[in-house]
Formats: sequence, C-alpha cells, structure tokens
Amino acid sequence: MTAIAKPTAQPEFGRQVSDHMLVCSYKDGRWHHPELKPFGPLALPPNILGLHYGQSVFEGMKAFRMVDNRVSIFRVEAHGERLNKSLHRMCMPAVPASLFKDTLVDFVTADHDWVPGTEGSAFYLRPFVFASEQRFGYKASDEYLFVIFGGPVEPIYNRPVRVKVETEYVRAATGGTGYAKCAGNYGGVLYPTQLARQEGFDQVLWTDSQEHRYLEEAGTMNVMFLIDGTLVTPALSDTILNGVTRDSLIRLAGRRGLPVEERRISSEEILAAGKAGKRIEAFGAGTAAVVAPIRSIAIGTQELLCYTGDDAVMYGLKKDLEEIRTGKAPDEFKWNTVI
Repeated sequence: MTAIAKPTAQPEFGRQVSDHMLVCSYKDGRWHHPELKPFGPLALPPNILGLHYGQSVFEGMKAFRMVDNRVSIFRVEAHGERLNKSLHRMCMPAVPASLFKDTLVDFVTADHDWVPGTEGSAFYLRPFVFASEQRFGYKASDEYLFVIFGGPVEPIYNRPVRVKVETEYVRAATGGTGYAKCAGNYGGVLYPTQLARQEGFDQVLWTDSQEHRYLEEAGTMNVMFLIDGTLVTPALSDTILNGVTRDSLIRLAGRRGLPVEERRISSEEILAAGKAGKRIEAFGAGTAAVVAPIRSIAIGTQELLCYTGDDAVMYGLKKDLEEIRTGKAPDEFKWNTVI
C-alpha cells in the first residue's frame, strides 16, 4: 500500500497515511538503528509472537501546523513515559526517551508537508511496538519492532453524543491492564460498543468491574464532568488510562481558576445532581477527539440531559488547548516540540 496524494478534501479519520514510516528493531537485548522507509507492508511470518499472545502496545499522538507555518509535536515526553509504562506491564523492553523523541522528529520532518493547516485538523501519529520473534510457544518475546506512521485527520465527534452507562460488560478490572495502552484493551470493547450502537447510543460509559457503580472511561477516552462549575474526573488507577489530553485539560482548568476534583464518581451522583437542577457538562477527553461533548447519559431506565450550549466550559478548555498547540497562545507548559 502506498500513500495517495496529499489531501485536498477531508479524509475519513484514520484512512489516509503519509509517505513514510519509521521502523526500528529490538534484538540481542538492544534497540538497533531506526530506518525511515516509504510507507508499505511489513514482511512478517504468521508465527511471530505478537500475533498470538497480545504483546502489542501503541500511542496516539498529534502534530500541528502552527500559525507561523512551523510544525509542532504535542507532549512528546508524556507520551513516551506512558508508552514505557505500558511496555513494562506487557513485559516488553522500554523505548529510550531519546530514541522515541528523535524518531518522531525525523518522521514528522520527512512528512511535514502532510500536516494540514485547517482549523481543528492535525497530523495523527501512531507509534507502536509489537513482538516479532518467530515462535508459537507461549513466552515473552525476545525480539520487537517499533514502528511509526501517521496521516492527516479532521475533527471527530463534531456533534454531542448520546451514551449509556455500561453495567454488564467490563473494560478493565483491578490488577489487569486497564491503565496500559495495549491492543487487547481496545479489541475487548468492540462488542459491547456495537451492542450499544444497535440500541441507539453513540458510545458507552464504562463502570468499575465489581459494583458497576463508579464511572471510569467514556468509550476509548477519559471522561470528565463539570458540575456547577467544578471539573470532576475519575482518579487514576490501574483500570484507567493516564490520558495526556486529560492531564492537559486539568492543567488548563486550573489556569482558569476552575476547581478540580480527581475522585471516584458514581452514576447515582451524576443522576442526583441532575435532579437537583445542577448544570452538568459531560465529555470524553482523548487525543483523537480532544473533547467529545455528551448530550445525554442513559443510567438504567433514566436518561440525564447534559448541557452542551455554545458557552459550555468544555469548549473553552478545548480552545485553550488548541491555541497552545498551534502557537496562537504562549506555550507556558512547554508542551510543544517544534521542528
């Protein structure tokens, strides 16, 4: 497969790829020299361990066209730290911080013409690591491939979504891999999400595995609530991904003077707040969508309407973040790697 011409129209999210990919192998206990190649197939035999036993970890990142036409990669260090935390949980070798940053810079530099400049658009980056040792006996692999590719994307979730609180299926359980960005976590949520969509919902709100009371994530994103002007989000645990967008929005909320609470929050609490007449904003927070506004939450047989008006605070937080990424506002947090 080769990349098609640089986009002149909005491509489907995740469909279009740029000209190159970067490949680096791990063998004999060390990472070898990375290679920048034309985007294309990887020659892999069917007996590599990664295809059988789930040792596959990835990151989702973005690069942005700035107002001065330079390109910046957002929060490289935070993504690298999270990648290595996921790799550790999956018994895989860490990618050195310098290798992670240098390869990203080299890749984006090579394909910088692919970084779109329209409002809300970005160049999505997909670094991932998977087991490549040829063996079908069950074991942790001794060989791995680290690959980076990417492509231009437009905004998703442009309209507020309808979600349901999931109380039958589980995304993650205590002691498991919920905090790791590993492939199996995403494969396991496809079926319950499909069922929810057949019921007329756009996504699900995942709950804890023991009581099905406490809200954890929204689809494949972190979930956040604004309840009477206080930003509330589930506290990080081994069942919740440490979202880079989540952390960024929390910091920006603090800069705005918004109270922030990171704690357990139950579906009953959200429903009670709505019945008490409190203004509730709800949204997913993640790299792909940035902010995905939620218009209603189905909790059992009841449905809570959330505020999605033009003056919603979540839109202001999203704007604050986008202005830093594109150089419209000072990068006071030193989040951008400008190339």
